[in-house]
Amino acid sequence: MNSRKDKLEAFNRLLDIMDDLREKCPWDKKQTLESLRILTIEEMYELSDAILEKDTDEIKKELGDLFLHLIFYSKIASETNDFDVADVLNGISEKLIHRHPHIYGDVEVANEEEVKQNWEKLKLKEGKKSVLEGVPKSLPAMVKAYRIQEKVKGVGFEFENSEDTWAKVQEEINEFKAETEATKREQEFGDVLFSLINYARFTGINPEDALERTNKKFISRFQKIEDLAKQQGKNIAELSLKEQDELWEKAKLI
Repeated sequence: MNSRKDKLEAFNRLLDIMDDLREKCPWDKKQTLESLRILTIEEMYELSDAILEKDTDEIKKELGDLFLHLIFYSKIASETNDFDVADVLNGISEKLIHRHPHIYGDVEVANEEEVKQNWEKLKLKEGKKSVLEGVPKSLPAMVKAYRIQEKVKGVGFEFENSEDTWAKVQEEINEFKAETEATKREQEFGDVLFSLINYARFTGINPEDALERTNKKFISRFQKIEDLAKQQGKNIAELSLKEQDELWEKAKLI
């Protein structure tokens, strides 16, 4: 592993390169905070994919891309004298010190849960009107539900045990099954998903990761049955559902 000196030199190197690109590269000179936004979102999803694949080389590359974006945003802001990278880093350092009084102060905590609860309480003391203020509006719905539940858990709004959490899932499923009006069925289905996400979170499962792994598994198996169909000289659309199911079972064994 690199020394602290090597790490600082690498960071300074990236800062120097960013200065050069912003001054000399036609594409980099044109970029704004807004134009970089969607690119950063793409990079985050690429990092997420690499993490799920446990591809450490790809994780390293994607982290590099994200570092570049963070430096890029800071460089653009420095040009309008709003802030620079030092302000960004000092800001997060001060926040971490303030939010960890059990490390940098005299507060004692017994476990991880108390750390999370203190974190949310400190945020309210900082002037936030709601513990849910920090949940981004543009998050994907499943991730947003998970974060909402994590936030309210931090102030004690949580089922006492997994049995109660699962009972809520069953309650919502029954309400969905009993509803016949289309709009209300959609609402009830949303409640089912929200309660399932809550049960997953309560029992230590990240529902976003779980669903994405299932997506990847389904894609892999479906592509295998497409290949199996081709080996029979057929297009999968030409097969009956029974024939497709037979190939699906074979694909599960490959």
